Amino acid sequence: MHTQRMTLSVSVLALLALAACGTESGSGSGKGSGDGGDTVQSDVPVTGVAWSVDSVTVGGKKTEAPEGARLEIDPKGRATADFGCNHISVDAQVKGDRITLGKPVTTQMACDVKIEKFEKAAIDAMGGEHTAKLSGDKLTLTTESGDTMALSEEKPADLVGTEWTVNTLLDGETATTVPADLPKERTPHLTFAEDGTVRGNAGCNSFSGKATVKGSTIVFGPTVSTRKMCPEAEMETERAVLAALKGTKTYTIKGSTLTLAADDGKGIGATAAPAGAENSSEHG
Repeated sequence: MHTQRMTLSVSVLALLALAACGTESGSGSGKGSGDGGDTVQSDVPVTGVAWSVDSVTVGGKKTEAPEGARLEIDPKGRATADFGCNHISVDAQVKGDRITLGKPVTTQMACDVKIEKFEKAAIDAMGGEHTAKLSGDKLTLTTESGDTMALSEEKPADLVGTEWTVNTLLDGETATTVPADLPKERTPHLTFAEDGTVRGNAGCNSFSGKATVKGSTIVFGPTVSTRKMCPEAEMETERAVLAALKGTKTYTIKGSTLTLAADDGKGIGATAAPAGAENSSEHG
């Protein structure tokens, strides 16, 4: 059974709050120009890019990644990853086509057996020095022993029209995961519409309100919501989500990850719903 909550270190927060200067319009800046060849070059950066993990090969055995597996290397020297369950953070050094990753630090959440198997293989493939080969939007990391991790650059999701599933509550230098055992119809989510409104579910009640996008900020107006009562874990999540949808907030999009936060770091982290799930917001 999943634990109700887990507080993550500041290093994991980097996965959500990276790139203070990057908003939706600039999130895809790591895309290859087509003439980058197979070496890491400064004009096709490896750092500051949201990479989707395609597969890992350890000991000659290839394992396909579960949907949503991601890796990102912070220009400040940290790499963060989510291979489908736990949040992982490591020290990272990038020099030319060499990327050296330190010992992974990971949360200890219970995982699906298949995802746990991939996560173990991916962690095994992360350690030590890697040779990086970049071709277009494809990146391959190869260890000295020949283990590899295949990645693709994530294209930034659109802020408007995307259903965002809230999975992280941000509070300054910490991030807390949204309880994994919330009823599906009350998993927090929100969608920004073309008409300048936002609607969704905060964890118990449905809500709607005004949301005006101005550059890299969103100005939220008053929201209206239903008035159901739910178990305390759901109500606590709801209070945090609704607090993030008040006043002026800064947003960034990296691949399929949205960060919405105030100047003090309080806010939410959300992930774009998979294709075909756009209408799930019609739930309660």
